[in-house]
Amino acid sequence: MNKKGHVLNAVLLSIGLGYLLEPAGDLATFETIVAIGVPVTLGALFPDVDTAFGKHRKTLHNLPILVGFVAFPYVFGNLEYVWIGILTHYVLDVAGSKRGIALFYPVWKKEFGLPVGVTVSSKHANLMTVAVTFGELLLVAAIVVQLPRWGFELGRLTIGA
Repeated sequence: MNKKGHVLNAVLLSIGLGYLLEPAGDLATFETIVAIGVPVTLGALFPDVDTAFGKHRKTLHNLPILVGFVAFPYVFGNLEYVWIGILTHYVLDVAGSKRGIALFYPVWKKEFGLPVGVTVSSKHANLMTVAVTFGELLLVAAIVVQLPRWGFELGRLTIGA
């Protein structure tokens, strides 16, 4: 996807996450959307910095980069949501575009993608971006809603209640 698609994905995802985490629709929801939105959008744009150097969809579009940003907050104590933007950038490039990304670069240069994507210049690129974002939000909603239920049920089974 192009920069516009990645920003659209990040903004829509941030709004959805804001409402999933603070569903009241009040000031707290808006604050959550902004608190998530800024780092997610920065993260969504970061992998394409490799267009200025290195090999695009390889140098900064791989699992070692993602792992580094997931670990970053544990080491430095900030940037908690940047990795979400990077992850959704990868998902959009894998599921939304025809080309895919080199997930295991520099060890393996093969690019991985799904056969459902469109070209970056396609008139359907924005529609594909919205569809991928909707799928991401469904997955997150399932985790946010179901994971506590599974934990509660596992706890009940463990104590024999």
